[in-house]
Amino acid sequence: MRRTTLAIGLVFLALAVSASALAQTSTKTPRKKAPPTQTAESQAALTPDSALEKLKNGNARFVAKNMRSRDWLAKVSATASGQYPFAVILACMDSRAPIEIIFDQGIGDVFGIRIAGNVVNEDVLGSMEYATNVVGSKLLVVLGHTSCGAVKGAIDDAKLGNLTELLGKIRPAVSAAGPGSAKDEAYVTKVAEANVRQAMKEIREKSPTIKAQLDAGTIGLVGAMYDVSTGKVMFLPD
Repeated sequence: MRRTTLAIGLVFLALAVSASALAQTSTKTPRKKAPPTQTAESQAALTPDSALEKLKNGNARFVAKNMRSRDWLAKVSATASGQYPFAVILACMDSRAPIEIIFDQGIGDVFGIRIAGNVVNEDVLGSMEYATNVVGSKLLVVLGHTSCGAVKGAIDDAKLGNLTELLGKIRPAVSAAGPGSAKDEAYVTKVAEANVRQAMKEIREKSPTIKAQLDAGTIGLVGAMYDVSTGKVMFLPD
């Protein structure tokens, strides 16, 4: 009798374990399908507004810890014969603001131009002209960030070799922001935002090619600020 009772108990235990395993399997979040690689067709189908939406959605995924799963080596193979990025992002070289990561984009999705203080020069403009006129990117983004070392250096009017000239490009933003201290993070952010707007102004004024595309509405130009403490990107109003 005891053996029969024990056998029945073991059967019920096995059934319970199986049911629990099945329940856990059924409640698991399905793995997300990897996003497709940008193609000439998918790039052409985008507008400046829809390109901006892709970046906004990507940053929202990053902040929510809901980034897409990617097979990076597969992306390498898929983009080996050509590239069709939908956006160009001019950003600071700061190691805390990696472009593809904070916007949850993959290989072949965006052009990244990185330079201290996200300043504009002839090489930056030439790179943007190549991206929009030759490759077909639909959106230009100037991305500043909080606690920017280059901005702090410009506020303090720092002098250091070739860096002196670079920081001089940020000085108009310091003047536009009014008096303040590099130790005041709110003021540093204010200058960084002014610097983003200054860069946008220079892009339009110093590149007739880009200005013509902007006026025609075939590409867009937006400014944004990345918060190094939260991971959020705030796009600046026009």
